[in-house]
Amino acid sequence: MHSVSISASASASAIASGGARSKAAAGRRPSEIRFCGLRGDALACGSLRASHAAAATSRAVLRAASANGAAGSGDGFDYDLVIIGAGVGGHGAALHAVEEGLKTAIIEGDVVGGTCVNRGCVPSKALLAVSGRMRELHDEHHMKSLGLQVSSTGYDRQAVADHANNLASKIRSNLTNSMKAMGVDILTGFGKIVGKQRVRYGKVGFPEKEITAKNIIIATGSVPFVPKGIEIDGKTVFTSDHALKLESVPDWIAIVGSGYIGLEFSDVYTALGSEVTFVEALDQLMPGFDPEIAKLAQRVLINTRKIDYHTGVFASKITPAKDGKPVLIELIDAKTKEHKETLEVDAALIATGRAPFTSGLGLENINVVTQRGFIPVDERMQVTDADGNVVPNLFCIGDANGKLMLAHAASAQGISVVEQISGRDHILNHLSIPAACFTHPEISMVGLTEPQAREKADNEGFEVSVVKTSFKANTKALAENEGDGIAKMIYRPDTGEILGVHILGLHAADLIHEASNAIALGTRLQELKLAVHAHPTLSEVLDELFKAAKPKDGRSASQIIHPSRS
Repeated sequence: MHSVSISASASASAIASGGARSKAAAGRRPSEIRFCGLRGDALACGSLRASHAAAATSRAVLRAASANGAAGSGDGFDYDLVIIGAGVGGHGAALHAVEEGLKTAIIEGDVVGGTCVNRGCVPSKALLAVSGRMRELHDEHHMKSLGLQVSSTGYDRQAVADHANNLASKIRSNLTNSMKAMGVDILTGFGKIVGKQRVRYGKVGFPEKEITAKNIIIATGSVPFVPKGIEIDGKTVFTSDHALKLESVPDWIAIVGSGYIGLEFSDVYTALGSEVTFVEALDQLMPGFDPEIAKLAQRVLINTRKIDYHTGVFASKITPAKDGKPVLIELIDAKTKEHKETLEVDAALIATGRAPFTSGLGLENINVVTQRGFIPVDERMQVTDADGNVVPNLFCIGDANGKLMLAHAASAQGISVVEQISGRDHILNHLSIPAACFTHPEISMVGLTEPQAREKADNEGFEVSVVKTSFKANTKALAENEGDGIAKMIYRPDTGEILGVHILGLHAADLIHEASNAIALGTRLQELKLAVHAHPTLSEVLDELFKAAKPKDGRSASQIIHPSRS
């Protein structure tokens, strides 16, 4: 089993505002909605928008806090919505719910923020920020090419670890304060469904309380997956949860799994001086990435660093270091299951993905059976029972349903559910949700890989085209001496629909959103070819990508702008 991403992160403020929407604006007819013009009008309208947005936000906070302080939901329930789990998904759903006037409670058995904030994307980004600085300072050729000289570099391991911990604490506090400010009731304890629209919660050793809710969202997230035969001691054999504490920097570490988690930690450890050995069960590294991107990423992120790898093998047994002996990793052939060799290393990081945290939720009380631990849901995140029927008023979002194990996907699913609860049907397009790996350089993607797109095309009978652009042709990338990178787009020439975009290069994680929003909004390449991008910026990598595409009649952007040239 390979790694599943937990690395995509979202700030508390972004999540808080991402689902917010003015009810008045939502109800307007198209003719009543004013759009800003260009040049001077755009500046004036922008300031007006900002003023109106600030006032609307202030009114929303007061209205939501007031509504959530009501004695009950108005339908005989304690709450309109109860959310089990206060991670990024639960937080996003809670804020959007109170903005919609729903009396809302969130139950958290551990700490607010869940995996992403406390043991995942947030602290890992702090470590990766350090690794990026170290990598740049150690690259003497890169520094000299910019005319810079650095005499010596070093790091304080504890200070680096504190930076990651302090960031997690800050974001956790921001999330908690935002929910309190909006009037969300935060209930402490482990939540359990005891019947239709009924939830019981409480701490171990203390009396439990039972509440009723018109609607319930399960948002309990996931935990690191540890295969059989691997003994975890938290010191020499550990998961990403332990690794984020950075209690040590081993001279030689094996990373089991070469997905997002494994790749990011290889970036951190090699920057801090470790040698890394990847152990991957599949025949190639980075199995979840577009093959062409993975091939280039291997050249840039692995072959140039102190990293070696074993593919097509399982770590059948891993024994922690003890009594002066190193960590022992027994490798067997993934196909034949025959023993291949035994590695002796200083430490082993188990990055084999994540498993849903769904046990003990009382699902048996509502006839729901998990599938490999995941809670089955339909396209609207409604939980389905053992007979395939929708369980009324019960939803599951995030890692617990397994649709797309990303923090921002959980938040988007939660907001989608609240839209439905509020009377507006909404189905989230998961192919429009971007993902990113925060290595140096970064990797990002949205939609289908090229093999997936071609399979879909064969099944549905349409053609697929591919265009690519290089960071080596981008002025901003060259100014920073960061020309290693490529952007790739897969699309339908008959309709101009974007099927997938994959980027490896400087700030790829930021660049992908123009493509993801285009997919979400259904914007066609015929329109994107005419979009304007500032020069010189990295966004021109995508500008060149869009202009290189030839939808419909195949004309270039210049021919569309100046038809007489055709």
